[in-house]
Amino acid sequence: MDHAGDDEALLARLASGDRAALSPLYDRYAGPVFALLLRIVADRAAAEDLLQEVFVRVWQRAGTYQIGRGRPLTWTLGIAHNLAIDEVRRRRRRPQGVDEREAGQAEDLLAGLPSAEASPEEQAWARQRRQQIGAALRQLPPAQRAIIELAYFEGYTQSQMAERLGEPLGTIKTRLRLGIQKLREILRGQELERDLG
Repeated sequence: MDHAGDDEALLARLASGDRAALSPLYDRYAGPVFALLLRIVADRAAAEDLLQEVFVRVWQRAGTYQIGRGRPLTWTLGIAHNLAIDEVRRRRRRPQGVDEREAGQAEDLLAGLPSAEASPEEQAWARQRRQQIGAALRQLPPAQRAIIELAYFEGYTQSQMAERLGEPLGTIKTRLRLGIQKLREILRGQELERDLG
């Protein structure tokens, strides 16, 4: 059910100081917001803390929401994404290796939320595409896969990846370039197989 119009009205009420408008927004958005936070920070307790912070920000910034520049859910998920990335960056002060749990997170991330503005056909296509990309990622060598996941799903820069993994920057750049090339080749092969099939 599309609540976008109702949610815009709730944000307008929040912006005018009506705190009661936050409760229905929380009820509708807490699930998808929490799922996004958990996918990025990979820590349930941290995601729960961030969930509360997201809705504090929604309340504080309701007046900055602009109708026509994205749906309320998309705007709220943007706030959540930014807070989660900030949390991940804060944790990077203690460089760690990439373990199998982290390396396997790409599939979970790719299975993320479809756009709130997508039609059912677009959502079905996006789900299929995410499955294809997840399968392609699993075919990459673990070192290349880890680099791609850190760069594209966790927002790491190449310098931050080098620091976290204890590798020279040149090695990180090479792995990223080779991993992306290999990913493209695999995905092109899938397209060709589907066309021939």
